[in-house]
Amino acid sequence: MANEVILRFSDVTFEYSIHKHLLDEASFSLRKESRIALMGQNGAGKSTLFKLITGELKPTEGSISLTPKDASIGVARQVIPAEMLDMTVQDYFATAFTEKRYNLDKLISNVFEIVNVDLPLDRKVREFSGGQQARLLLAYAIIQEPDILLLDEPTNNLDQAGIEHLTGFLMMYEKTCLIISHDADFLNAFTDGVLYLDSFTKKVEQYTGNYFDVVEEIGKRIERENLQNARAEQEIKKLKAQAEQFAHKGGKLRAVAKRMRDNAEEAEESKVEVRREDKTIREFTIPVQEFPAFFNGQILQIDSITAIKDGVPVTTEREITVRRGSHVLIAGPNGIGKSTFLENIINDTASGVTVSPDVKVGYYKQDFSMLNFKETAFDALMDAMQLKDEPLMRSIAAGFLLDGKALSTEIGALSEGQKGLLAFGRLVIMKPGLLVLDEPTNHINFRHLPVIAEALDQYEGAILMVSHIPDFVSKIRMDEIIDLSTI
Repeated sequence: MANEVILRFSDVTFEYSIHKHLLDEASFSLRKESRIALMGQNGAGKSTLFKLITGELKPTEGSISLTPKDASIGVARQVIPAEMLDMTVQDYFATAFTEKRYNLDKLISNVFEIVNVDLPLDRKVREFSGGQQARLLLAYAIIQEPDILLLDEPTNNLDQAGIEHLTGFLMMYEKTCLIISHDADFLNAFTDGVLYLDSFTKKVEQYTGNYFDVVEEIGKRIERENLQNARAEQEIKKLKAQAEQFAHKGGKLRAVAKRMRDNAEEAEESKVEVRREDKTIREFTIPVQEFPAFFNGQILQIDSITAIKDGVPVTTEREITVRRGSHVLIAGPNGIGKSTFLENIINDTASGVTVSPDVKVGYYKQDFSMLNFKETAFDALMDAMQLKDEPLMRSIAAGFLLDGKALSTEIGALSEGQKGLLAFGRLVIMKPGLLVLDEPTNHINFRHLPVIAEALDQYEGAILMVSHIPDFVSKIRMDEIIDLSTI
């Protein structure tokens, strides 16, 4: 029955330590065949909640139950584990099963049709683009035919065609699905409910309706609560003023004054705690590096561009001069070589591309591997500062919602969203002349994206950017588009 509960959290409390409390007596349930969005601030614990569902983590208190008890769970995580990157595609999918599947190649072929991809089974996983790996992650979860499908940021690195295909699949999906995503339009297309993980109360709020309905409902609720409190505050002020007036008159009026004070206290107790909205990062500017007086404005010279067509590099001569202030979008479908093109520029191995001497390059890589996961966020930001200024660094970090606790945490232990905000904080501190941005919206809370887009739009240095999010790109001035599919 579609209305039967398949997963239930009952008063679940979870804490990594005394100082890292993520859930406090959280209760909710998922019904069979429901498609639910899991929302919450970056670092609120959404991916941790997934690990509680799969049993990788155990609750500190409370219980988590499945009906039936042997209900299977498939997870499409944000990234493929490092230890699996050197596996072949065939070996990677073999790990999805506890027993050997003699029809594995057929199962892979079937699931590849579902995720709209065709990849050779003998190639290593690491050889594929971020978008192709995103499809592999989704296929890995689906091939298990789970009773509950958990998707953690499934649209990251997917091109528009991939997002549309995934949306269509989920609209027709007949089992239970729980999705973490910051893509509002994607979520709204198929969800019938929302779980909201509140980073302030540590509770999970449950709502019915599609994504936009829920956002509107939350907004109206906040408006009602603020109005109720405003009325209560007016009544409190009025009662206190009258009580003060009667108290000074003495005699029997003192009893009236006391009654009014009691009424004021009752009015105070009637005030409700207004649901606090997720914090949004502060507006920021990425300063451009100071160039010498003789600098001619040329940041980058492109004489040829290489794309990947049917797995084969294809090089075409192009003459493009990227000057200070030029914003360039690198476009094309998944697997065409966009990320490889950017990475080769960073590594100075891009044939036909020359970065001008002394240009400082700020790199935002989609998997954050430009960061040292073993060092703390504090060290990563301080290392990026030419003139060490800890108060300034902490102020910049606070603007990106990185508090003292986050700064003292190893980068590898931060949420993916926090890593993204840390990466932008480093760019502010670095003051680069060239920004190389590979999917800068990945893992970032949608509330932050307009602020980031405005900062990039106003950036006075040069930008090379890859992004599959049209709404985000539309908010940033682009002077040129290099479409690798035309190479």
